[in-house]
Amino acid sequence: MGSTKTKLRGGIDLGGTKIQAAVVGPRGKVHGEERAATPTEGGPADVAREMAAALSGSARKAGVEPADLVGVGVGAPGDADPQGVVSGASNLPGWEGSYPLAAELSTALGADVRIGGDVQVATEAEFRLGAGKPYRSILGVFWGTGVGGGMILDGKPWTGRGNAGEIGHTVIVRGGARCPCGRRGCLEAYAGRGPMEAKAREEHEKGTKTRLFKIMKERGHDRLKSSVWEHALEDGDELAEHLIDRAVKALGAGIGSAVNLLDVEAVILGGGLGVRLGEPFLRRIEKQAAKHLFVDDRPPAMHVAALGDLGGAIGASLLFAR
Repeated sequence: MGSTKTKLRGGIDLGGTKIQAAVVGPRGKVHGEERAATPTEGGPADVAREMAAALSGSARKAGVEPADLVGVGVGAPGDADPQGVVSGASNLPGWEGSYPLAAELSTALGADVRIGGDVQVATEAEFRLGAGKPYRSILGVFWGTGVGGGMILDGKPWTGRGNAGEIGHTVIVRGGARCPCGRRGCLEAYAGRGPMEAKAREEHEKGTKTRLFKIMKERGHDRLKSSVWEHALEDGDELAEHLIDRAVKALGAGIGSAVNLLDVEAVILGGGLGVRLGEPFLRRIEKQAAKHLFVDDRPPAMHVAALGDLGGAIGASLLFAR
């Protein structure tokens, strides 16, 4: 086994609609990557099987075996304990309880596995390799199936007692819309792609015209993925425009409030919708956030995540570079 192989790390970004795996070199270069759809049925074991297959495919493209890697990092939703047991991943099928994800993946891949928070590891990747490099303090906001947050404060990752960064579950409307977490008024209830799809279906069933679900079927999807929203907006779909505008306002309120508390230098917008809709929508969110800033003459810089869809997998691989 050559010395180059021993320096390669694996990374898996586990999302609500996709599993992105990559094999990454010491400076963040991706040597092989593969994407798979996150299962919509079954349970944690089915998700773990798809994750192992995606990472194995990435390793083949990089010319190595998974067992040759320094290790495999995973960015997972929910809460992971130090042993890699993941709990409360509510956006994944059948994940009501706890599952020993690190141990199962380690057995399947023959490699050491570490688990980190999905958005936190992606935020760390942006801080070290992407849009956050010029700053000492950043807030990562990842807008996708849900809305997640990650933080770097004074150059160091901040996870609190293990669950810091849950910006999607800050309350922006007291007694407001029901969130997938079971509470009301959370930012995610208005901006998460999952709740947005549920609202779109509800309005469509009431007779509101929309092309969202026609576009979804035309593109061979069973969910309203980020690309579906993008195409609906390009078509001028009024329901899509209304729900995205609602999400933008909610994100502005949540980000503005977080900045008031943390006073970070920069906010990095990532996630499926954040990256897909990009700069024009970042500026709309920035304008909304400005309305809520207490110190409004010194707003933070705002950037779209520079590492794109691979940022989460690259960040996960960095769990073996600390």
